Amino acid sequence: MPEAPLPPAAVVAPRALTVAILAMGGEGGGVLADWLVDAAEASGFVAQSTSVPGVAQRTGATVYYLEFFPAAAAHAAGRAPVLALMPGPGDVDLVIASELMEAGRAVQRGLVSADRTVFVFSTHRVFSMTEKTAMGDGRVDAARLLTACRGAAQRAVAADMQAIAERTGSHLSAALLGAVAASGGLPIARAAFEAAIRAAGVGVTQSLAGFAAGFDAAVLAAGAPAAVAVAPPAPDDAAAIVVEGVRRLTDYQDAAYARLYQDRLAQPALTGALHAETARHLALWMSYEDTIRVADLKTRAERFARVRAEVRAAPGQVLRITEFMHPRVQEIADTLPAPIGRWLLRSGAPRRLLGRLTARGRHIETTAIGGFLLLRGIAALRRFRRGTLRYAEEQAHIEDWLARVVRHAGTDPALALEVARSARLVKGYGDTHARGWRNFVQVMAAADRLEGQEGAASRVAALCRAALADDSGAALAAELGDGGKHEPIS
Repeated sequence: MPEAPLPPAAVVAPRALTVAILAMGGEGGGVLADWLVDAAEASGFVAQSTSVPGVAQRTGATVYYLEFFPAAAAHAAGRAPVLALMPGPGDVDLVIASELMEAGRAVQRGLVSADRTVFVFSTHRVFSMTEKTAMGDGRVDAARLLTACRGAAQRAVAADMQAIAERTGSHLSAALLGAVAASGGLPIARAAFEAAIRAAGVGVTQSLAGFAAGFDAAVLAAGAPAAVAVAPPAPDDAAAIVVEGVRRLTDYQDAAYARLYQDRLAQPALTGALHAETARHLALWMSYEDTIRVADLKTRAERFARVRAEVRAAPGQVLRITEFMHPRVQEIADTLPAPIGRWLLRSGAPRRLLGRLTARGRHIETTAIGGFLLLRGIAALRRFRRGTLRYAEEQAHIEDWLARVVRHAGTDPALALEVARSARLVKGYGDTHARGWRNFVQVMAAADRLEGQEGAASRVAALCRAALADDSGAALAAELGDGGKHEPIS
């Protein structure tokens, strides 16, 4: 029986190269996309570029999507290629992310695949809104995020491109373009990328320097894991914490206030880890954020210098900074002498009138003479802070918390440590402070009821975690009710 003929060899049709760029506003994602399109077209590709903007400045990055199809193949077929407008999960050859969190989001969206994707991203961090607004420390573990991003791709090229851009006086997009050129993710020569930068005609010298540095960093990163900039841990040594606390409180008020801090810590019961945690949280609580402190920080010379550096303002370039100030009646009363502040909060018509006057808030330009002098005038009230309503209330709360810590230290050191740590619930000003204080009061009431019981420390720790889980108080309410896990606290 004759052998069946073999089927003809399959003809593999050329396909488009797919590229996704995830970048936040102001990071040059559009410029990077334009450079890639120019380089691709100069290298014999038909290029298409689209973009979908994010929801807001850090709640969602803009996604730029590019497809490159060989022009020769299109000519041979006698028709133009059909190119997609959005990336499909598992169907992207090259993914570029401007920052580590955006790299993680690319992985989460399924754009990065282990069998196909070359992943180029910067390892620096720009904290997301959810990280910044978390009741506690909401930062994502950068080291774990980097490991996950590396493991998701066929090949990852990662380095701190923002640091490279700052060192070379260029822009993040130029450093990323250099990394793309070195990654081999696109069949485009280095010279074509450099020609695209020159053709743009804007900041050419600096961009070429950033491109070259990004290229070199990518080559080095291919042989070794990229370093991730992680904030150094707070010191565990109590003496170092106390020194920092003294410095902070002297800056906040004066030397006498810093001595009060040291006197409060001079308790025989405060030893070891309890001493360190109490010193840490006492310094933070004693430097509570009132209107005086906020006004002071917003008008410091170093803040203006930092903002100029962040927005890359050129020498002689005019920079305007506008603050949104929305003081509540409570905050205004807090800044007044204690008797007057208490009267205002108890009053009827005066309080309602002031509430209507402050309902909408105000925009204050701190780079204008009027706005600056207004806030400096409020900051100058620091000399009268000890007579304010807020000072009187905060000091009473601090003394009560510290007495609890010392009392528990003699009978249940573990509970004392958790009570000391619970001070982290009290932070910020305005609504943030009100929510934190409400949660703190509930946790302290529970700690008092749990005193002498087995597992009291672990229960207080669980309550603090629940209080920091959301700003609605729902998680704490559920934990206090125990959800069937524990006996209800009554």
